[in-house]
Amino acid sequence: MKTGYVSSAAMSETLRTAVMRSQVDLAKAQKEMATLKVADTGLALGAGTAQVVNFSRDLDRLNGIVDSNTLVSARLSSTQDALGQLAGAAQDFLATLTSATSGDTNAAVTQASAKSALTSLTSILNTSFNGEHLFAGTNTDVTPINSFTDTGSPAKAAFDAAFLAHFGFDKDAPAAAAITTADMDTFITSVVEPQFMGSGWQANWSNATDQTIVSRIALNETTESSVSANNDGMRKLAMAAATIGDLFDSNLSEAGKQQLLARALDMVGDAVGHLTNLQAQTGVIESRVSAASERIKLQTDLFEQHLTDMQGIDPYEASTRVTDLLSHIEASYALTARIQQLSLLKFL
Repeated sequence: MKTGYVSSAAMSETLRTAVMRSQVDLAKAQKEMATLKVADTGLALGAGTAQVVNFSRDLDRLNGIVDSNTLVSARLSSTQDALGQLAGAAQDFLATLTSATSGDTNAAVTQASAKSALTSLTSILNTSFNGEHLFAGTNTDVTPINSFTDTGSPAKAAFDAAFLAHFGFDKDAPAAAAITTADMDTFITSVVEPQFMGSGWQANWSNATDQTIVSRIALNETTESSVSANNDGMRKLAMAAATIGDLFDSNLSEAGKQQLLARALDMVGDAVGHLTNLQAQTGVIESRVSAASERIKLQTDLFEQHLTDMQGIDPYEASTRVTDLLSHIEASYALTARIQQLSLLKFL
């Protein structure tokens, strides 16, 4: 029978190696317990790793669209609120014009209502959300509408110059009292309307673009997600409010003022209709964004379930593995300490 010997140093080194291996396994097990996924996808799945990468990329893209849709929905909601306020201001102005036409409201009240409507229009159209102007089209970093009442306003200067050029005198001149209904109608049609409905709008009033923001709300679906201040309803409301607010305290004849009222009444009525349509269109877009997000969430749920099936682990099994490894490491530390205390001197 052959005998051998066991070195305490060799035993200690073996235990130290086993502890190091257990520590590596413990780190992996703790990671799996925290993430509920295999620590090394490539090692666990082999060739199936490519499928996991593809699914993960698609999932990130879908989640990105959902996050973007949340911002789009918030912007549309703010736009809807602003349109509601604008429609309310237009309705109030329309009611005042209707009363003024029938003679139930004096000129001062009518003019004050026009100025109030113009101030509300300017303030609402210059509303911003999350640092971006809602009604600026794609120029979200610029103020959409220039104020008509500001000192040095280009819109006010252009309006006064157009009146003087057309009639040959300003609004407060004695000759203004001779302006007829036909004269006022011609002035509004040939001079005022081009300033608001034509190129004069963007030259003097608006810094917004006609093109609105287009957002991707699904992988294969996009939609306009903003409203431009260049909409006809906003132009007509501005035209009616500016003409009444600027000319109603002038030396115009009664016939001229009545024609001004009649045209303003038609313009504000059209503006209310345009604003109502805008509200309806914005509501439809809100519904589309919400429906797209719901569809995407169903897709992401399927992707997440498939990824879990491929690389997920049992949390109870992972917890048990961590506990076992910790116990094993603690036992190895204790045994190593015992072996290191072995000495021939102590034996003798």
